Amino acid sequence: VRGGLCAGNMALVAGIRAWIRSDTGPTTTHFWGPVCNWGFVVAGLSDMQKSPDIISVPMTGALCVYSGLFMRFAWMVQPRNHLLLACHFSNECVQLYQLSRGLQYEKKQEQASAAATPSAAA
Repeated sequence: VRGGLCAGNMALVAGIRAWIRSDTGPTTTHFWGPVCNWGFVVAGLSDMQKSPDIISVPMTGALCVYSGLFMRFAWMVQPRNHLLLACHFSNECVQLYQLSRGLQYEKKQEQASAAATPSAAA
């Protein structure tokens, strides 16, 4: 039992060492780029608790396009960057939700404005 446990630990250490030295390990931009991009996801998640009047529909739309493009890049680049793909997929989901909130808010504002404005036909 003891020899098996030691061999298992050695295999784990060898695996971690191989990952650190790999093309997508923590010494490369394939690792740190996606890690930094998780900030977009965190910011979007925190904005979900805020009023939709602060949402910039054009900027949120641009973030949706940005994440869509980088999802494709992450899938096509060699070596394939799954961490970047997961990051931008998460950001795409968050930003699409924020975009829907912003558009719904703008639509309600337009309806309220139209209802408050007297009709020219009257």
